Order: sequence, then C-alpha cells, then structure tokens
Amino acid sequence: MRIGVPTEIKSNEFRVGLVPGSVRELSARGHEVIVQSGAGAGIFADDTTYEKAGARIVPDAEAVFSGADMIVKVKEPQPIECRRMKPNQILFTYLHLAADPEQARALMASGATAIAYETVTDVTGALPLLAPMSEVAGRLAIEAAASALRRHTGGRGVLMGGVPGVCPAKVVVLGGGVVGTHAARMAAGLGAEVSILDRSLPRLRQLDELFEGRVRTLASTLETIETEVFGADVVVGAVLVAGASAPKLVSRTMLKQMKRGAVLVDVSIDQGGCFATSKPTTHANPTFEIDGIIHYCVANMPGCVPVSSAQALNNATLPFVLKLADKGLGALDRDPHLSAGVNVRGGRIVHPVVAASLGFDGTGVAVIAAE
Repeated sequence: MRIGVPTEIKSNEFRVGLVPGSVRELSARGHEVIVQSGAGAGIFADDTTYEKAGARIVPDAEAVFSGADMIVKVKEPQPIECRRMKPNQILFTYLHLAADPEQARALMASGATAIAYETVTDVTGALPLLAPMSEVAGRLAIEAAASALRRHTGGRGVLMGGVPGVCPAKVVVLGGGVVGTHAARMAAGLGAEVSILDRSLPRLRQLDELFEGRVRTLASTLETIETEVFGADVVVGAVLVAGASAPKLVSRTMLKQMKRGAVLVDVSIDQGGCFATSKPTTHANPTFEIDGIIHYCVANMPGCVPVSSAQALNNATLPFVLKLADKGLGALDRDPHLSAGVNVRGGRIVHPVVAASLGFDGTGVAVIAAE
C-alpha cells in the first residue's frame, strides 16, 4: 500500500502522522510511504531522516493526497484537505466529527473511508488511540492553568502549590478518566488541593486507592458540581462520551458565582467543550475572558510538545496502521476494534454515536443541517 503523510496545517500543530521509526516499520513490510517535504520539521526530523527510514519525499500536499491509498495524519483534515480526499481512499486520524458538521459534510462528499483514532476500541472497551494524547493533555492542562492563574495574564494571582503559611490553589477536575487522572496527578504533585468528580462510583474507588487520599473524590451531581466550581481557582473539564458531543456541565450563569480570575481549562473542546461558554482557541491565542473567568480552550493541546506527543501517538497507532496497510479495508472485517473507528464510509456517517450527535433522517443517513 502507498501511505501518505502530509504536513499538518492546523494552527500551531507541530506533530506528524508517522515518525521516522514508524516509516521504517512500514517500509520493512514492503509498503511505500510518501512524506511531504518538511512534514517532520516540528519534531526535528528532516527529509533526509525520513528518506533513510525508507520514505519517498514529495514537494507538496497535493502530491501526497493524489499518490496515496491511505492518508495518516494527526489532526482532523482542514477544508482544503477534505477536498483532496477521494473515493476508495482511507483517512486515519483524529476527527471529532460530533462537534464539526462542516467537516462531516466534506468527508461524506469525498467518498473516502474516514477512521477516527478517538473511536477505535480495545478488548476492555477503552480507547487506546485517544489515551496517549489524553495523558499528555491532562498534564498540560495543569501547566496551562498555572500560567493562566498569574495576575498579569488576568488570573487570580494564586500560586498552584502555595507556600508555607499560604493556601494552595483549589483545583477541581470534572471527569475521572485518563485526562482527569493525569491532570489530578500533576496538580497534586505541585501541591494543589485537588478534587475529582465522576459519576462512576467504581471509578471513584479506583482513584481513591490510586491517590491514597491525596486527592478528594466526589460523586458528580448538579449540587456537587456547583459547590466545587464556585470555590475553585481552577476547573479542568475532562469529560468524554466517546464519539459524542461533550455534556455542558458549567453554565454561563454559574460563572457569575465563581471567584474572579479563576481559570477554566476545557480539555473536552475537541468534542464541543463541557463549559457553555467555551469556544476553540489556539496556542497562539490560547485564552479569553468572560465574566471575569479565564477560559483556556486550545483544541490541539499536545501539539505544543510534538516530540513527546508524536512518539506517544505513534506507539499506539502503528499496530493499526500496519493492519490497514497489510489488509486495506479488509482489516476492518478482521478487527472489530479497528472497525469501531470507522466514522464515514460510502458517503455516510456510519458510527452510531457520531450519527446520533449529527442527526438521522430515519434511513441511517446522517442529516447535517445547512449553516
């Protein structure tokens, strides 16, 4: 198979779909890997490094998309990239379609088969291709919050871990999954006072044992969310419903009762965000303020640490890339977990949760209202 790796063009996205080590694995299996010149610049992997790994370097994205059977990316395709996709082509990347009807329309029109990292499953029902970036994003969330808390950026001027005689920041994490766990780990490590809210009592028991009492675990209810958010210096939104839009847990009205200069970090923004006032931001302009509350809603948080995150992502994605390269779409019949990743095929939204988020017309074809 011919596998194409274009340069990522989302704002301040420095990761790359395949690192040189992954290219070497594919080349050793007899596959041809086409890499856009400069695609690895963000991880300091030049064209020569890719050529030594077995790749063929092409000058531009058009050459990658026109010459490849499968496109491997990191972030969702931008409009120009969707227009370059074609029938009988495979796209393997993060998609987050539930919050992006425009992209969904474009991929349906392309006729390509689009497989989303974030809905591929494993034998336990977990999301193995989402997990590594969730780990990175959870840790980065606390770094971002600590910076946004500083007074010169509009924050409360609170030191995350406090000092002797001075209270630390109060950090509330909404969601006890991978993002929430890693956010709590980082915040507790800095000395913050940390609470995790989750609806699953078994998960809260696991977290209580994991953190050995260093982190408070609370059952998530409307009352508990309000109480904790109103007293927080930092709130990390870490909720996930696989394939679906994130539930809105913090309303605009609630902001008025929060501490002035408190920080909301919405890691769920790829799925529409879990704060009613969230809107996607970029690394170039990461925050905005509403009602005195600082919002950090960068939609590609791991993109700012590409050397670490691209390798972590490839560690997880490479086995699935190899299956698709070896068997093509036939791999979907052999691996139900990979098949769970298919979001778009034959001009239709075929993932049931994604389709439900976008709306059905009753025939199984997703109806996406015109904007």
